[in-house]
Amino acid sequence: MDLDIIIGEELTAVEFVQDYLQLRFGDPLLALFAWPHIADADFVSIAHGEPGYRDALCSVIGEDVSATTFNEGSELTIEFENGTVIALSLREEDLATPEAGHFRPSPDSHELYEF
Repeated sequence: MDLDIIIGEELTAVEFVQDYLQLRFGDPLLALFAWPHIADADFVSIAHGEPGYRDALCSVIGEDVSATTFNEGSELTIEFENGTVIALSLREEDLATPEAGHFRPSPDSHELYEF
């Protein structure tokens, strides 16, 4: 799966659904079925359930993506121009479900990349 399509795109929405997270980058949509860590430019990391987690995710709304990494079975990262990084472990032992998420490049797309 190639997430490079979101490089240069602005994070337009962070949606907390009952037990997962959706990140919208204009048209592209990334759904994560495990909770990622978020780290600021000073490498201060916050995990789901810690105070400030939701605020940290929402603070990235309006920021542009500068880099992405997808290593199947290892990790997914999204880095923003302000230095914030959203990171999700894709290691089997870190996941509670068989699927970590999916990516849809656009709402009209029939392409759905599951990982």
